[in-house]
Amino acid sequence: MRELDEAIRAERINADLAELARLRKYLLSSRVAPLAGRQLIDAIDDYVEKLTGDRRSLHAQNHSIGGG
Repeated sequence: MRELDEAIRAERINADLAELARLRKYLLSSRVAPLAGRQLIDAIDDYVEKLTGDRRSLHAQNHSIGGG
């Protein structure tokens, strides 16, 4: 039962991360409210760090500077 609960939790976290990645990408490309967007991106990164332990897990992995 515990394994099932952990699997369900992991699935929910992955779904949350996918949604947060979409929102983060939108905010990065949006020019509507750059300061508010930056604050939201920072808040997303903080939350992702709490979920995964890795603040940069939603950051682009295919960029040339510091890519992972």
